[in-house]
Amino acid sequence: MTAASASTPALERRRERRVPVHLPIVVRGTDCSGLLFEEHTSSENLCRGGAAFATRFPLDLGIQLEIRIPVVPTAASKDTEFFTQGRIVHLKRGRDEHELIVGVEFTGPRFNRIFVSEST
Repeated sequence: MTAASASTPALERRRERRVPVHLPIVVRGTDCSGLLFEEHTSSENLCRGGAAFATRFPLDLGIQLEIRIPVVPTAASKDTEFFTQGRIVHLKRGRDEHELIVGVEFTGPRFNRIFVSEST
C-alpha cells in the first residue's frame, strides 16, 4: 500500500461501482481460529470484481474464501451457479456485536452479471 492509497478512503479506490443487491451467497473457508466453515448468507452489495456480505464467523483481512452465488440462467449463460475465490479486503461491524460485514475482492473468475440497485 502506498502512502497515497493509505489516506484514500476505500470507496474512492474501488475500480467498479458496487450495487446494493441481496442475493443468496454460500461462503466456505477457514476462520481465525483455524476451523473450516460453510455459511449460507446474502450479499450486501456486488460488482464484477467483488462482493460484501454478512457473517457470524471470526474472519480477518487477507483470508481466502470460496464463494458460490446461485444465479438465474440467461440467454447468454445457462449457468445456474457462479463459483469464484475471494480475498478479504475490508471488514466492518455488522448490525450487532456478533456480525461482521466482509468485503471480498474476487481472485478467481469475475461476476459477469449486471444488476439494478434494490434502492432505486
